[in-house]
Amino acid sequence: MHLLIRLGSVCLCVAIPFAATVHAQTNPSKLLRKDPVMTRHAEGTFDVKTTPLAADEATNGTLIGRYSLVKQYHGSLDATSKGEMLGAGDPSSGNAGYVAIEQVTGTLDGHTGSFALQHIGAMEGGSYKLSVAVVPDSGTAQLTGLSGTLTIIIANGKHSYTFEYTLPAQHTP
Repeated sequence: MHLLIRLGSVCLCVAIPFAATVHAQTNPSKLLRKDPVMTRHAEGTFDVKTTPLAADEATNGTLIGRYSLVKQYHGSLDATSKGEMLGAGDPSSGNAGYVAIEQVTGTLDGHTGSFALQHIGAMEGGSYKLSVAVVPDSGTAQLTGLSGTLTIIIANGKHSYTFEYTLPAQHTP
């Protein structure tokens, strides 16, 4: 009996420090801690130039139009971009769709670098559905870790944007 108690107390003494070590190593608040991020807001205007490219010869039926994109962003995003767009449908009837990728290079609220935007858009009966998002892990330099969504506004023939985005804490002032 004495041996069991002694062995029990030895085991208990050994088990307590071991449990504390395991707990400290697997404490979720320490393992899952990430740099805090803050959602930021940017806005401004942009100019866009689209140029038709050679049609895709592989399609049968629906004609897919290809266009190069060149943009100049002004405002919180001071940048240029180049990209390519594919579109199908008949915009004059109010029904069409497009996808695009553009590479944006410049300054976003004082942070210099580049990132890619992915567009998915549809027009049905004259009503628009549009999604423009930062391609995950596409940010470079001071824009590394950038994520967010850009909203395009077209009013009176002018283009503007709002951009809700996050950057890791090491990039925020």
